[in-house]
Amino acid sequence: MTYEVEFKPLAFKDLQRLPKTTQRRVLAKIVALAKGLTGDVKRLTNHTSEYRLRVGDYRILFEVEGANVIVYRILHRKDAYR
Repeated sequence: MTYEVEFKPLAFKDLQRLPKTTQRRVLAKIVALAKGLTGDVKRLTNHTSEYRLRVGDYRILFEVEGANVIVYRILHRKDAYR
């Protein structure tokens, strides 16, 4: 199943703050995520976002609603789960 990816404003700001090489890696994983929930995806418990995708030391926190993937945050792993 293919998904349409939507970025929340805070996630877009998080992406802009990353180094260029990390931005490319994160965007490549998000494109792969849109083609299907593949990669290091894990369902979270006790968090508002339902899933996380691991990209090196960064975590993409997102939720799936029907055919949409909504990206809430893109954070370093030390800050992602606070």
